[in-house]
Amino acid sequence: MDHKSDGKKGEMPEKGEMSVREAGKRGGEARKEELGHEGYVELGHMGGSKGGQRVRELIEEGREAEEEKRHAEDKSHSSKK
Repeated sequence: MDHKSDGKKGEMPEKGEMSVREAGKRGGEARKEELGHEGYVELGHMGGSKGGQRVRELIEEGREAEEEKRHAEDKSHSSKK
């Protein structure tokens, strides 16, 4: 990646130069320092249990939306005949 930073640890590139991936990594590292190893592990377990349910809900919503879309497309194709 091409940044105007000289790559020193802790130095932020100019505004708009950081990728989402880099920002997430830096945020995660900062949070890990705040919580310590044990706190970070506990946070991961909480996210896994709560996050899993939300992921299942989102998947179900996506499936329902796809089904509705297919149904609407089938209906529009059959009315054009």
